[in-house]
Amino acid sequence: MHYFLYKGNDLFCEEIPLNELVEEYGTPLYVYSRNQIVENYRSIESAFGTTEHVTCYALKANSNLALLKLLAEAGAGADVVSGGELFLALKAGFPPEKIAFAGVGKREDEIEYALSQKVFSLNAESHQELQLISRVALRLNTTARVSLRINPDIDAQSHPYVTTGLHSNKFGIDSVKGLEAFRFALGLPSVEVIGLHTHIGSQITKIEPFLETAKFVVSFIEKLREAGIRISHIDFGGGFGVQYTNAIRHEAQHVEDHGSPPVPTSAEFVASILPVLGQSGCTIWLEPGRSIVADGGILLTRVLYTKENGSKKFVVADAGMTDLIRPSLYNAHHQIVPVKIETYESEKVDVVGPICETGDFLARDRLLLKVKPGDYLAVLTTGAYGFVNTSHYNARPRPAEILVNGDRVRVVRRRETFEDLL
Repeated sequence: MHYFLYKGNDLFCEEIPLNELVEEYGTPLYVYSRNQIVENYRSIESAFGTTEHVTCYALKANSNLALLKLLAEAGAGADVVSGGELFLALKAGFPPEKIAFAGVGKREDEIEYALSQKVFSLNAESHQELQLISRVALRLNTTARVSLRINPDIDAQSHPYVTTGLHSNKFGIDSVKGLEAFRFALGLPSVEVIGLHTHIGSQITKIEPFLETAKFVVSFIEKLREAGIRISHIDFGGGFGVQYTNAIRHEAQHVEDHGSPPVPTSAEFVASILPVLGQSGCTIWLEPGRSIVADGGILLTRVLYTKENGSKKFVVADAGMTDLIRPSLYNAHHQIVPVKIETYESEKVDVVGPICETGDFLARDRLLLKVKPGDYLAVLTTGAYGFVNTSHYNARPRPAEILVNGDRVRVVRRRETFEDLL
């Protein structure tokens, strides 16, 4: 998180003091660093060296059009999982030949849209989906390029809600039936089978699950070739984890210790799997999302009240689960720091929002520098799965989004008003 940092006791995004942003644009407020996002993407690209590949940004992580245009201009491809995401990807300027359409539940109209736009590949997840793709392609008098998503039954060692590569998950085709599925697909009219797709989960913080998956992929491709089935394309998915603890350091800040080792960088993840996947002779596509945008964004919120209920101390903020659902949904950890440090004293508190749910919290039992009503807090590493998961629950308008580039500021989504709730 190089571009969010303290200068003295004031928190900055690149060259902009964040207290100036909240005073001008209000809270809750998402703020993104252009240079952090571009740097994250380029670090993945550089890790590939001369290997033939495409890095497809996963729109599900953050689909703000300004950020999408930024990554399209940088040369990224796009991983989409809905017709809406495909629409945004095309609007942002991602070339269709660098777009993969994944997802376990594609509707017929979405398949038709993808084929009409000539996306590079539809990543199919079942026999029934393959049949539907074939029928739509026949009706459109076109050929559908298809990769089959195979479920390798590998534990991503992540939160169970974001694990996708186990046989108990809804995703992909059981690896035991994988060869049969390829044969089935090859027999369908208007379908060209080009590749193999895997994706084992999200926020994976260890290299081992990726290595195990890479070995599975190479072994499976060898079985395909022994059966006379040739493919030229691997979509290895994404899921590279990011560091949520100790994202920003200051001498006043409590050092967060969760007893786990540092998360490898995206470049380290890529470097670990390339030697294995390179044995396949296939072009390699990746689908990183979180690792590109997570530490490129923060959520700013204002302290409304501080209170005590018995032995519990609460900091009540104006951002809650409608603005950032990850803590409530996954018990996810985000470091929370003051926008301006005014004291080195700390206390253990729950940071909670204004929503009428006990599950509405941003942090529980967190050692936080003391704050008072009117102070501003930054919830860090919220560039991924932040705004995209916002809601209108309790009839709350969605926050604004700001993009910072050096000393320049741009509103990339206006704050909603009550009229937007109608």
